Amino acid sequence: MNFSRNQILRIKVLSSGIFSLILTMGIARFAYTPLLPLMHDQAGLGLSEAGLLAAINYSGYLCGAIIASYINDLILKDRLYRIGMIVAVLSTFMMGASDHYMIWALSRFMAGLSSAAGLMLGSGLILNWLTRSDHRNELGIHFSGVGLGIAVCSLVIIVTSPWLKYTEQWYVLSVLGLALLIPILSWLPPPNKSIITKSGTLMLDNPPDQLFLKIFMAAYFCAGFGYVITATFIVAIVNSLPGLAGKGEYVFLVIGIAAAPSCIFWDLIVRRIGELNSLLIATIIQIIGISLPIIMNNTFGVMTSAILFGGTCMGIVSITLTMAGRYFPTNPVKMMGKMTIAYGLAQIIGPSFIAYIASKKDSYSQGLTVAASIMCVGAILFYILGKLKQSPTT
Repeated sequence: MNFSRNQILRIKVLSSGIFSLILTMGIARFAYTPLLPLMHDQAGLGLSEAGLLAAINYSGYLCGAIIASYINDLILKDRLYRIGMIVAVLSTFMMGASDHYMIWALSRFMAGLSSAAGLMLGSGLILNWLTRSDHRNELGIHFSGVGLGIAVCSLVIIVTSPWLKYTEQWYVLSVLGLALLIPILSWLPPPNKSIITKSGTLMLDNPPDQLFLKIFMAAYFCAGFGYVITATFIVAIVNSLPGLAGKGEYVFLVIGIAAAPSCIFWDLIVRRIGELNSLLIATIIQIIGISLPIIMNNTFGVMTSAILFGGTCMGIVSITLTMAGRYFPTNPVKMMGKMTIAYGLAQIIGPSFIAYIASKKDSYSQGLTVAASIMCVGAILFYILGKLKQSPTT
């Protein structure tokens, strides 16, 4: 099969984005989840302290999102994006280099900043490049990097846990992240500031009205709340269930495997039924997935839960941020930033709230009930949005 120069460039650009999300979301951010039980056993990391570290990570993510939302210069965005990739590797290395809680806290904050760089700046730059190059402006392939990152990290930790300490596992992940920097930094072209596409089409912004935007942000807040509780604590929750000790890492692996192709699948669904209907269906499926371990606390229940949760969590993010980018094709990060701030606030409040409950109950399991309840509110809001029917121009 012969590829044109333009097709090869598209493959390299999308691959650089996938690798950036493997690094910033998989390694720097979510490797913490499967390593959490090991850090508890080997370093004595307590439940409330672990939850606080998660909240610090999300506060870094929120700060990064706020900063990104105020930057209009594409050149500066590109520069900060590349710096964020290096910060992701450094923050990962720091987790193994010290057992001091303040160093861990600093590392988690830096990892949060790098996550914002990968998820927001990277997504915005790539969507902008796709639009200008007259390719289909969808981010499903790009967002497969999150699921791949979760799967890769889970697999690395499962394989190395019998013979490496948690500190050494952080080092292994750092080396992997360092290797990913090469294609990440070299395969994404410098941004083009023109507002005219390759075919000569003028790119025009088409922002939603304020009522739609406020409800949309509230719905995305709920999605972030349900997502962060499950994604952060699912390994610890599963390991605490009767007869399921040691299964948590495998559940997280299944989440990653399910998430990797899911965004591409949701792109296809969106083409048939639209963005808002797709968001509603994905939210309902995710509620079922989050609730299953509460109803069926056995291997079948938690593995099915992992498939349903993994198959929808990044789909919701991908659809939402793609919509935001389509509203503002000349500057995709403008609305992406607002949406991510709502999502980021949920990701600070969620772990802190669950950490407080865990300190009282000595368990994270009640977090799933809270997550499912908040997601139900989100489903209602997405339904209302569907009635308003204000979708971006595709």
